[in-house]
Amino acid sequence: MSFSTEPAVLVLEDGTRHPGRAYGARGTTLGEVVFATAMTGYQETITDPSYAGQIVLQTAPHIGNTGMNGEDHESRRIWVSGYIVRDPSRIVSNWRADHSLEDALVRDGIVGISGIDTRAVTRVLRSAGSMRGGVFSGEAAALSDDEQLRIVREAPQMAGQNLSSEVSVDAAEITPAVGERIGNLAILDLGVKQATVNNLAARGFEVHVLPQSTTIADIEAIDPVAVFYSNGPGDPAASDRHVALLREVLDRKLPFFGICFGNQLFGRALGFGTYKLPFGHRGINQPVLDKTTGRVEITAHNHGFAVDAPVDGVIDSPSGYGRVEVSHVGLNDNVVEGLRALDLPAFSVQYHPEAAAGPHDANYLFDRFRDLVVADIQKKAAK
Repeated sequence: MSFSTEPAVLVLEDGTRHPGRAYGARGTTLGEVVFATAMTGYQETITDPSYAGQIVLQTAPHIGNTGMNGEDHESRRIWVSGYIVRDPSRIVSNWRADHSLEDALVRDGIVGISGIDTRAVTRVLRSAGSMRGGVFSGEAAALSDDEQLRIVREAPQMAGQNLSSEVSVDAAEITPAVGERIGNLAILDLGVKQATVNNLAARGFEVHVLPQSTTIADIEAIDPVAVFYSNGPGDPAASDRHVALLREVLDRKLPFFGICFGNQLFGRALGFGTYKLPFGHRGINQPVLDKTTGRVEITAHNHGFAVDAPVDGVIDSPSGYGRVEVSHVGLNDNVVEGLRALDLPAFSVQYHPEAAAGPHDANYLFDRFRDLVVADIQKKAAK
């Protein structure tokens, strides 16, 4: 494999330009430019539906050396709107690979750029915050500077976007339980990752992945022992329908677990607000404190929004769901990273316990959820 010599340019909405080489598909792509700090796991990153609508910049300088394979995808396709790397690998050198990263980008029509100073762009984003951008290659690279900037500035902001319908399944998908079966688990697919489904099935749940358009009647029709809200892209403030559905779940006292976007929607269901972080948390090295145990975990993150709730003490749910506490906090910036209802069988975390890719410090949360559901089943059986 040899590097392309075709020109490409990354244009940010503040007017800064970063010329480089065409990588992946050719053309124009627009989105929110964000950086991911993971040094490994690029296949899992780009196939994570939470990245829909975003142009992802990898801070690690050398990307693509392990190629791509058919086993490590987190969903059915690549979801990033665009891809920025500094030095793409000239060769694929992993025995599991069956094609290159660039081949995968071309196949899924993902416009990328290589050969730019990714550290310089990251410093801009860390100072100014995530911003809209565009990658222009092929014929689009010949557009005037002013025209490219105009196109970027006319692109929609991430705030206010509801992207769940773009990434969710169209019909229910079922994964059988592994080992002793606990019962049916309803997952509202807002952009769920395959590793999450695998972890839940491995703990005895028959996993029903349901479309984002699911109603409470659809959920009750499968007689679930619990409900799960997945990760996903977009602004939680633009997902009132999913918040209303979650309140119906909580009203029925069904056990609930949410991660990432699901944590934000749980927060809103409890009556708290959400807000956009300046540049978000994206990577696999984020330290989080589990306040219930005092343990510090290194965790995988991918979120640009967060829940606005007091991090200390017990709080009364503003929407009437009893007592709530912030169960996890980010140690870099004190951001809310988890919520726990004290009067309902419900909790959530902002990060990714499925850890694909990433450390496995938080994998215990799936066990905590299983234990919560089993206890709820036993409590109801005893009545």
